[in-house]
Amino acid sequence: MIFVLRFFKFLFSLLIAALVAGVGVAATYGTKWFRELPDYRQLDNLTRSLGSETKVYARDNTPLGTLIPRIGDQAISRTIVTLDEISPFMEAALISNEDRRFFEHYGLDPYGLGRQFQRVARGETVQGGSTLTNQLVKNTLLLAEYNQARTPDRKVKEWLLSVQVERSFTKEEILQSYLNTVYWGDGGPVELYGIYAAAQAYFRTTPKKLTLAQSAYLTVLVPSAGRYFNYKAMRPLMKTLFSRMVEDKWITQAQADAAWHENLQPRGWKVVYDANGNVTSATLVDRTAKFLKSVVTTRAPHFMGQVEQELVRRFGRDKVYGSGGLRVYTTLDPKLQTAAETASRETTYLPPGATLAATILDPYTGEVLAMIGQKLRGDTPPDAWNNAAQGQRQIGSTIKPLLYTTALSTGLSQAHEEDDKPIEYPCPTCKGGVYAPGDFEGAMQNRPMTLREALDRSLNLVTVRLADRIGLQTFFGKLRELGIPPNDGTGLAAALGAVETTPIKMAAAYAPFVNGGLYRAPRYISRVTTARGEVLYDAANDPMRPARVWTPQVAFLGLDMIRGVVNDWTERQGGIASRSKFGDWPVAGKTGTSNEVKDLWFVGTTPLYTGAVWVGKQRGGGNASTYYSGWVAAPIWRRMMELAHQGQTVRQFSEPPGILYADSPDPAHLGEQVKIAVLDPQYKDAANTELLADAPPPTTYRETSYVRPTTDPRTVVISVDRTTNRQATEFTPPENIVERRVYLEQLPAYAPDPNPQPLQDEKPDPEAVKGTPKGGTAPQTAPAPTPAAP
Repeated sequence: MIFVLRFFKFLFSLLIAALVAGVGVAATYGTKWFRELPDYRQLDNLTRSLGSETKVYARDNTPLGTLIPRIGDQAISRTIVTLDEISPFMEAALISNEDRRFFEHYGLDPYGLGRQFQRVARGETVQGGSTLTNQLVKNTLLLAEYNQARTPDRKVKEWLLSVQVERSFTKEEILQSYLNTVYWGDGGPVELYGIYAAAQAYFRTTPKKLTLAQSAYLTVLVPSAGRYFNYKAMRPLMKTLFSRMVEDKWITQAQADAAWHENLQPRGWKVVYDANGNVTSATLVDRTAKFLKSVVTTRAPHFMGQVEQELVRRFGRDKVYGSGGLRVYTTLDPKLQTAAETASRETTYLPPGATLAATILDPYTGEVLAMIGQKLRGDTPPDAWNNAAQGQRQIGSTIKPLLYTTALSTGLSQAHEEDDKPIEYPCPTCKGGVYAPGDFEGAMQNRPMTLREALDRSLNLVTVRLADRIGLQTFFGKLRELGIPPNDGTGLAAALGAVETTPIKMAAAYAPFVNGGLYRAPRYISRVTTARGEVLYDAANDPMRPARVWTPQVAFLGLDMIRGVVNDWTERQGGIASRSKFGDWPVAGKTGTSNEVKDLWFVGTTPLYTGAVWVGKQRGGGNASTYYSGWVAAPIWRRMMELAHQGQTVRQFSEPPGILYADSPDPAHLGEQVKIAVLDPQYKDAANTELLADAPPPTTYRETSYVRPTTDPRTVVISVDRTTNRQATEFTPPENIVERRVYLEQLPAYAPDPNPQPLQDEKPDPEAVKGTPKGGTAPQTAPAPTPAAP
């Protein structure tokens, strides 16, 4: 007997200890969960922000478009509506199907929870049990933390938050928020969130006009949007829902019968019913019929894409797509954008399968005024890929003015001579162990050549000798200052264009020629405010200052050289860039073509605007050798600028002090009429670029190996896919991978594409003209392995 009493006493003590321990554990976890709970008061702001819009405007304050909200990287279709704008049938159907005691409980339904515990005890699968409040909390306050994952701690937090939400919001507010946040399936370009998107997608109507049958159909989709693909299986669920609604006294039996006999035709389905409302046949004829177009059509979509990237980088995704939305005032000039688009549509002389990119910027501010990233054809929307800002392309001979101007900044003049004769450089990685550049199609003159004439003719031999004279490190330093750093390991071939960059960056690199030697990174945004008017960014107060690349005098000497590329020889035989001229406006610029005619360029400037045009195939690949950049890219640039300058008073390039003019240094070849700009001896200090210590002796012609600079802790070398300008992945073809040194703060811009898609070649333009143009000769490309041409 004593033993039995002691045993029960032990069990009682053990039970008490277990209860105390359980209370302690519960208290510990309860405290932890309460501490981790998001603020339930954010629910109002969250649901409002999902309907917010970031509106974007051009420089004249005309609308460009709207950046729609996103969930992750997926655009969503969501328009916030009030309960007064929703059919009462829809509200009733949802409550009967999802939470019949919605107006009776305080966030937790004890009957529903009881049923779930019974199922667990019987070993059955847990189904339902969540109230509308639970689901709302899961889809808003806990979405970022758990992303629909089913875990015990999420469920506990869901319950705790539901009680807090019920105490702070009315039932009508909770129902309205739920209807605006529930997921209703795939809408093609967008995801369908909210009742407005669902009504539009499935029935092309508004929530207010939803019938009882349509409301029941949408309600049955709530637990599983995939039910759309099996209409016959949905009909019994709808009939059950009608019965529940009659039982709950939301509708009469007559209304239910009428809804059952309604000729319901969800988008994409062809359904036939018998006289009793039963389905005799249901065929999904077009699964895309319920897709919605992008909820916002935008002007200048490629420019808008760059604006969106800049906003996300500067303010973060939550600020851009939520928080009431932003008001963004950009640099785009509608007149100049129309000029670029018109030039693109009008051009017919493109290589088969080629596309293009074009951009205009203000050389004095760096503001991007116009941008197109694809060849535009009629009213067909262009591909999303932006060749103007994303396409890294070899720039060919458009790099030469940057090299020649760097040489002028070391103290050389346009009259300086280099031999246009064959030369070889030791090169262990080259075929045969030597690098032997050559001029285009036997254009070599086999004589000393002034820099002025060499650039006019775009001769490679003189260019390589000049690069060797001033040293690659001297040249590469300038390229980095101009925003187009060469890849690590690049040798003398860089002087001929073996450098990859984008059209927008090339335009920015040419801007210092006309603005006095100052480099400014391209800029898309002028001002950003909240919807309430709070200023978040104003370029006028931006502390960023331009970088001085050249003195004003050296910049003008370089401008005079590319002005010669356009104008020298015009009367006698036509310069390689003469087709860029228009009206009485002064033009300066340079053509460029990469190996196998893969890339055709023209980059140039007027006193008002600097612009770049690139033509080539989307995924690379050569074009016929009968296409020349002077015949393809230069005329597009001319037409674009001709329209951009309409109505403007003609003006001349601004000339700084310290510039004198001399007669042609080589009248026999350049002509007596040519005058060249020279530096006034009193301004000799204007040529202030020092040769770097590792530059080769000026009279020794040999290949020098590229020496990697000392590791800069602010930079890192990454592998980049040249076709996407993102970090390479295991799926990147080896021939597309290049090594690039970037600053640490630039790494996010090179993040790999989370959903890589293969780039599609542009379809051949049916209007493209085939064959060699008549009249004139314009040397454009260099034979392999020389990656450059005019």
